Amino acid sequence: MNMSVDRDELNDALRGCGSSWSAEQAHGLLCSRISVLGSRAAVDWLRQVLDGADSTDAPAGECAALLELLFAETHKQLTERQSEFVPLLPDDAAAAEERAAALASWSEGFLHGLVSDVRSETLKAQLADEPLCDIIRDLLEMTRATAGDDADDTDEAYIELVEYLRVAVQLTYEVLAQYRAAPDDRSQAEQDEPLLH
Repeated sequence: MNMSVDRDELNDALRGCGSSWSAEQAHGLLCSRISVLGSRAAVDWLRQVLDGADSTDAPAGECAALLELLFAETHKQLTERQSEFVPLLPDDAAAAEERAAALASWSEGFLHGLVSDVRSETLKAQLADEPLCDIIRDLLEMTRATAGDDADDTDEAYIELVEYLRVAVQLTYEVLAQYRAAPDDRSQAEQDEPLLH
């Protein structure tokens, strides 16, 4: 399933509202935050991606609307275990350098989201155990992704890496299901904070 949020449009909106996040990095962050927190991730993720943006500014409002749509679609894909989930990345026609940079940025965002405010010993233990420790190690390698010299090899590698990310996100979401369902140590005020509407 393709996202209705266009990557280039979101990148333009993020730059226009003063966010330092790219569309890929924000989507990687979103996927890991949903894996860790489920629907509770919405407010913190939006706040983090829009940090520094003027909330009264029209571009920030447009950007927030795109981000809310991206959250809703990604959350639905993961919670309904839709096998059509795809990371928000450039398509195969994009230049190899752009695709490599986007993979690195997406992976960086995902890793950041996994370890953002890790306060729970249970979560720390799960991240240190298989299969999540393997996924983390692989994504650390992807943060160093560069385009190769052979275009055919680069294209094939990109397709394989996108498929790996797709499966890794779904696996991470499944592995952390019990963690999401368990009560956590956040304050009641944080837990009662409204979600995006």
